[in-house]
Amino acid sequence: MALVIPVFFDTTVLLAGYIDFGESSIHAQKVIDAVFDGDIVNARTAWHCCLEFYAVSTRLPAGYRLSPKQACRILMEIDSSFRVEQLPHEARLRFFEAAANERVAGGRVYDAHIAEIAGHAGAGIVATDNRRHFTTLMKRGVRILRPEELLAEL
Repeated sequence: MALVIPVFFDTTVLLAGYIDFGESSIHAQKVIDAVFDGDIVNARTAWHCCLEFYAVSTRLPAGYRLSPKQACRILMEIDSSFRVEQLPHEARLRFFEAAANERVAGGRVYDAHIAEIAGHAGAGIVATDNRRHFTTLMKRGVRILRPEELLAEL
């Protein structure tokens, strides 16, 4: 039976799902396969995650690194199979106000931004290897699952 609630994919799962890092990629690859097999029908990610995917995948060590053209092809596939989300204009300044009130500083703002997009996109589940980046969503009832936990849901 297909999982129909919105599942938001963090960059960590996209990277491991599309680039074979060995044993550590197995679960992420199976989760990505589940999207293409129709077992996850409401897959989402953020435009920010697409940017991170491109940046990280094209600077990995030799043997794992993608060429810019390879990364672009994968992102075209992601764009056609996932709903790629962004914060609407009216939510952007509220995001910064909330971040300032929560004393989010430095690079942590990027993870907070991705979490805010996932929440705004109506994610019921976030698939990630960085659970701590999404703790604010757990307060809203969003389940934060590692790829192997998401596979168990299927």
